[in-house]
Amino acid sequence: MPRLLAFWMVAAVISMTAQVRGASAEKAARAGQVGKPLAIKFAAVDGRQVDLGYLRGKVVLIDFWATWCGPCVHEVPHVKAVYDKLHPKGFEIIGISFDQKKIALQSFVLKEKMTWPQYFDGKGWENQFGVRFGIESIPTMWLVDKKGVLRHIDAREDLEAKVQKLLAE
Repeated sequence: MPRLLAFWMVAAVISMTAQVRGASAEKAARAGQVGKPLAIKFAAVDGRQVDLGYLRGKVVLIDFWATWCGPCVHEVPHVKAVYDKLHPKGFEIIGISFDQKKIALQSFVLKEKMTWPQYFDGKGWENQFGVRFGIESIPTMWLVDKKGVLRHIDAREDLEAKVQKLLAE
């Protein structure tokens, strides 16, 4: 029994190391996009047409997330609080859902009163924007400045301060 436990502990450490390496490699790959204009255009799950180009003059959070992701759900109250505080000053959010069940997304968004548009194609990890931008872990939050340029690929940490700084520019 101790050998089996030791085996699983080693396997868990190896798995965690691989995830960290993957996340670092993913971050390095996306870093090349920072400082460049970002284009996102889609029909939201509620039917709204979304075009990041039409949001110039506003600071936009691109939130890659899913309802089945515990850390993503944990971030919702914080993201909502920042949105409620800074939306009147020009802060917007675009959700990119990695959900595979539309009703799960719609129900969650309604229950949590998340009023910003949500992208959904039901493809989970293979969704259009996840693949295009190389998203390998969620939650992932990006910030786009008033000129439509990607400024942060790590907006989760100190979200409010980062948004405030971009709004002041």
